[in-house]
Amino acid sequence: MTMKTPSESMVEMTELVLPNDTNLLGNLLGGRLMHLIDVAGAMAAQRHSNRVVVTASIDSVDFRNPVKQGRAVILRAKVTWVGRTSMEVAVEVFSEDFLTGEQKFTSKAYLTFVAVDSEGKPVEVCGLRPETEEEKQEFEAAIKRRSERLKRRSAL
Repeated sequence: MTMKTPSESMVEMTELVLPNDTNLLGNLLGGRLMHLIDVAGAMAAQRHSNRVVVTASIDSVDFRNPVKQGRAVILRAKVTWVGRTSMEVAVEVFSEDFLTGEQKFTSKAYLTFVAVDSEGKPVEVCGLRPETEEEKQEFEAAIKRRSERLKRRSAL
Protein backbone atom coordinates (compact mmCIF):
# COMPACT_ATOMS: atom_id res chain seq x y z
CA MET A 1 0.00 0.00 0.00
CA THR A 2 1.28 3.51 -0.77
CA MET A 3 2.18 6.20 1.74
CA LYS A 4 0.87 9.76 1.76
CA THR A 5 2.14 12.88 3.50
CA PRO A 6 0.08 14.97 5.92
CA SER A 7 0.06 17.83 3.41
CA GLU A 8 -1.73 15.60 0.90
CA SER A 9 -4.67 15.28 3.31
CA MET A 10 -4.84 18.97 4.24
CA VAL A 11 -8.29 20.56 4.09
CA GLU A 12 -9.11 24.22 4.68
CA MET A 13 -12.76 25.10 5.16
CA THR A 14 -14.19 28.59 5.70
CA GLU A 15 -17.67 29.45 6.96
CA LEU A 16 -19.35 32.76 7.74
CA VAL A 17 -20.79 32.95 11.28
CA LEU A 18 -24.43 33.97 10.87
CA PRO A 19 -26.98 34.91 13.58
CA ASN A 20 -28.54 31.42 13.54
CA ASP A 21 -25.10 29.96 14.44
CA THR A 22 -24.66 32.03 17.60
CA ASN A 23 -25.65 32.10 21.24
CA LEU A 24 -27.19 35.07 23.09
CA LEU A 25 -23.76 36.74 23.33
CA GLY A 26 -23.30 36.66 19.55
CA ASN A 27 -20.63 33.92 19.74
CA LEU A 28 -20.52 30.81 17.56
CA LEU A 29 -22.26 27.95 19.37
CA GLY A 30 -19.88 25.26 20.62
CA GLY A 31 -22.04 22.51 19.12
CA ARG A 32 -22.04 24.22 15.72
CA LEU A 33 -18.25 24.52 15.87
CA MET A 34 -17.97 20.84 16.79
CA HIS A 35 -20.09 19.99 13.75
CA LEU A 36 -17.77 22.00 11.50
CA ILE A 37 -14.70 20.37 13.09
CA ASP A 38 -16.18 16.92 12.43
CA VAL A 39 -16.89 17.78 8.78
CA ALA A 40 -13.41 19.23 8.15
CA GLY A 41 -11.76 16.29 9.92
CA ALA A 42 -13.78 13.75 7.93
CA MET A 43 -12.82 15.42 4.64
CA ALA A 44 -9.11 15.21 5.55
CA ALA A 45 -9.45 11.53 6.51
CA GLN A 46 -11.37 10.79 3.31
CA ARG A 47 -8.78 12.62 1.24
CA HIS A 48 -6.03 10.53 2.86
CA SER A 49 -7.79 7.17 2.56
CA ASN A 50 -9.90 7.66 -0.57
CA ARG A 51 -12.65 5.96 1.43
CA VAL A 52 -15.82 6.83 3.28
CA VAL A 53 -14.98 7.41 6.95
CA VAL A 54 -16.89 7.39 10.21
CA THR A 55 -16.05 9.30 13.36
CA ALA A 56 -14.72 6.93 16.03
CA SER A 57 -13.76 9.46 18.71
CA ILE A 58 -13.13 13.06 19.54
CA ASP A 59 -10.21 13.25 21.96
CA SER A 60 -10.48 16.86 22.93
CA VAL A 61 -11.84 20.19 21.85
CA ASP A 62 -10.32 23.24 23.49
CA PHE A 63 -12.24 26.50 23.10
CA ARG A 64 -9.71 29.33 23.58
CA ASN A 65 -11.40 32.36 22.02
CA PRO A 66 -14.96 32.96 20.83
CA VAL A 67 -15.85 33.46 17.18
CA LYS A 68 -18.16 36.44 16.84
CA GLN A 69 -21.13 36.75 14.52
CA GLY A 70 -20.13 38.24 11.17
CA ARG A 71 -16.64 36.78 11.25
CA ALA A 72 -15.27 33.88 9.29
CA VAL A 73 -14.40 30.64 11.00
CA ILE A 74 -11.47 28.92 9.28
CA LEU A 75 -10.79 25.23 9.92
CA ARG A 76 -7.51 23.58 8.91
CA ALA A 77 -7.48 19.80 9.14
CA LYS A 78 -4.81 17.23 8.37
CA VAL A 79 -4.04 13.63 9.17
CA THR A 80 -1.47 13.28 11.97
CA TRP A 81 -1.31 9.49 12.44
CA VAL A 82 -2.52 6.35 10.64
CA GLY A 83 -3.10 2.83 11.89
CA ARG A 84 -4.43 -0.14 9.95
CA THR A 85 -7.98 1.22 9.44
CA SER A 86 -8.03 4.36 11.59
CA MET A 87 -6.62 7.84 11.21
CA GLU A 88 -6.13 10.66 13.70
CA VAL A 89 -6.86 14.13 12.36
CA ALA A 90 -5.94 17.45 13.99
CA VAL A 91 -8.26 20.37 13.29
CA GLU A 92 -7.14 23.90 14.10
CA VAL A 93 -9.72 26.66 14.12
CA PHE A 94 -9.21 30.38 13.56
CA SER A 95 -11.53 33.35 13.37
CA GLU A 96 -11.05 36.16 10.87
CA ASP A 97 -12.30 39.70 11.12
CA PHE A 98 -13.12 40.73 7.55
CA LEU A 99 -12.75 44.44 8.33
CA THR A 100 -9.21 44.22 9.72
CA GLY A 101 -7.97 40.93 8.26
CA GLU A 102 -6.91 39.85 11.75
CA GLN A 103 -6.92 36.10 12.33
CA LYS A 104 -7.09 34.67 15.84
CA PHE A 105 -6.55 31.09 17.00
CA THR A 106 -9.74 29.84 18.61
CA SER A 107 -9.62 26.07 19.08
CA LYS A 108 -7.93 22.78 18.33
CA ALA A 109 -9.37 19.28 18.28
CA TYR A 110 -8.15 15.74 17.68
CA LEU A 111 -10.52 13.24 16.09
CA THR A 112 -10.20 9.61 15.05
CA PHE A 113 -11.87 8.31 11.91
CA VAL A 114 -12.19 4.77 10.60
CA ALA A 115 -12.29 4.01 6.88
CA VAL A 116 -15.19 1.74 5.91
CA ASP A 117 -16.45 -0.12 2.85
CA SER A 118 -19.96 0.08 1.38
CA GLU A 119 -21.25 -2.23 4.13
CA GLY A 120 -19.73 -0.17 6.93
CA LYS A 121 -16.91 -2.65 7.63
CA PRO A 122 -13.45 -1.22 8.46
CA VAL A 123 -10.92 -1.35 5.62
CA GLU A 124 -7.17 -0.81 5.49
CA VAL A 125 -5.81 2.59 4.59
CA CYS A 126 -2.49 3.74 3.20
CA GLY A 127 0.26 4.76 5.61
CA LEU A 128 1.39 8.23 6.62
CA ARG A 129 4.84 9.64 5.90
CA PRO A 130 5.48 12.74 8.04
CA GLU A 131 7.94 15.07 6.34
CA THR A 132 8.56 18.11 8.53
CA GLU A 133 9.88 18.10 12.07
CA GLU A 134 6.50 19.39 13.28
CA GLU A 135 4.69 16.55 11.48
CA LYS A 136 7.07 14.00 13.02
CA GLN A 137 6.45 15.42 16.51
CA GLU A 138 2.69 15.40 15.92
CA PHE A 139 2.92 11.76 14.77
CA GLU A 140 4.76 10.76 17.97
CA ALA A 141 2.29 12.66 20.14
CA ALA A 142 -0.57 10.94 18.30
CA ILE A 143 0.80 7.55 19.31
CA LYS A 144 0.54 8.63 22.96
CA ARG A 145 -3.00 9.98 22.45
CA ARG A 146 -3.98 6.66 20.84
CA SER A 147 -2.64 4.76 23.83
CA GLU A 148 -4.74 6.94 26.17
CA ARG A 149 -7.82 6.43 23.97
CA LEU A 150 -7.38 2.67 24.11
CA LYS A 151 -6.98 2.78 27.92
CA ARG A 152 -10.21 4.80 28.28
CA ARG A 153 -12.02 2.45 25.91
CA SER A 154 -10.96 -0.68 27.77
CA ALA A 155 -12.01 0.91 31.08
CA LEU A 156 -15.56 1.26 29.74
